[in-house]
Amino acid sequence: MNKDALKKIFIQSLSGFLSLALAVVLFFAILKLNELRGALRWLIDVLTPFVYGGVMAYLLKTPCGFLERCFQAALPEKYKKWANVLSVVSVLLISVLVIYLLLSMVLPEIARSVVALAVAVPPKLDELTQWVIRHLEGNAELQSYVNETFQSFEAWLTNWASTDLLPTVQGMMDGVLTTVNSVVSTVGSVLTVVKNIVLGVIICVYALLGRKRFARHGKALVYAAFKPERADKVLKEIAYIDTTFVGFFGGKILDSAIVGLICYVFCAVMTAVAGFQNAVLISVIIGVTNVIPYFGPFIGAVPAALLILISSPRNCLIFLVFIVILQQFDGNVLGPKLLAGSVGLTGFWVLFAITLFEGMFGFVGILVGVPVFAVIYDLARRWTVAGLRRHGKLDVLQGDAGPDGKGGAP
Repeated sequence: MNKDALKKIFIQSLSGFLSLALAVVLFFAILKLNELRGALRWLIDVLTPFVYGGVMAYLLKTPCGFLERCFQAALPEKYKKWANVLSVVSVLLISVLVIYLLLSMVLPEIARSVVALAVAVPPKLDELTQWVIRHLEGNAELQSYVNETFQSFEAWLTNWASTDLLPTVQGMMDGVLTTVNSVVSTVGSVLTVVKNIVLGVIICVYALLGRKRFARHGKALVYAAFKPERADKVLKEIAYIDTTFVGFFGGKILDSAIVGLICYVFCAVMTAVAGFQNAVLISVIIGVTNVIPYFGPFIGAVPAALLILISSPRNCLIFLVFIVILQQFDGNVLGPKLLAGSVGLTGFWVLFAITLFEGMFGFVGILVGVPVFAVIYDLARRWTVAGLRRHGKLDVLQGDAGPDGKGGAP
């Protein structure tokens, strides 16, 4: 028996053994599913600080790289070795400052708006009741029914505000510790959450400081595991994934910041002209929710409009018209300019990705669904184009993709 035959028999035997081993592993995995869930939950709890640190480091690596290049250009030659450390310290300080400024602006506005809402609703309901009664004169039965309905609703709302809402707001203002306790009571102890956050920040610092070294080690592992041609393709796909995520989140954050700033300018002008209230809170709501693809503008417009509605229905209508115009500008002009080429998905696939990943992973799926699906979509597109090229049927796409496999989707 020659060497090639032995090699073929060995490969077939190895394939059969691995298939059998995989079947046995799957059988015991199904049999011990509850134990595996417990072990997986324990592993997730242990690795939570690394998840926090990894996400923070990934979000901060782009501004950190930019600051490092700035320090490299500005520092004298003998101090250039400190550029990386200075960039990490600077980006962390800027992040803390931004978070502090947002919280210092938003939290007092939220507390004040909730209290004002609880105080303003009963008089507004009385005004609405009187308006309805005036317009229902001549129909005593309907007038009595509407009056009783409004009175019942007002009694319920007043009771809810006094027994549930106001104590909650008061508790929020009692101190940071009370607030943290109420927020994290459903996910674990305060000590565990604080520990995970602190460890996450430390891991983030280490990851940012060693990001170039980690990249070199990862590249070395890829070339050690694959042949050079295959390794080049793997690294190319990793670079595409990184570009997609960075381009999407960076562009979306910048887009949301501009939208929030435009909204604040409008609200500030309307405050002077028409007596708008809560300009800062409304602008932050619109800007933050705009990060959510597709549904974000609608999610943010509802609570913002309700805040304005309490003080003036006319101002609420003006605000809704402005939001429609702003979102048209963002969706057709600003967003495409900032996000051009970052995901390459049509509106249909964006909606599909959000719906699918929201059902699978909840709110996190809404945030990451679009770039993740964009990567999957691009891989499927390349596979399709490669298959069509092998079979000599690339013309089936009719201009959707060029000979290089790039372009529109099949």
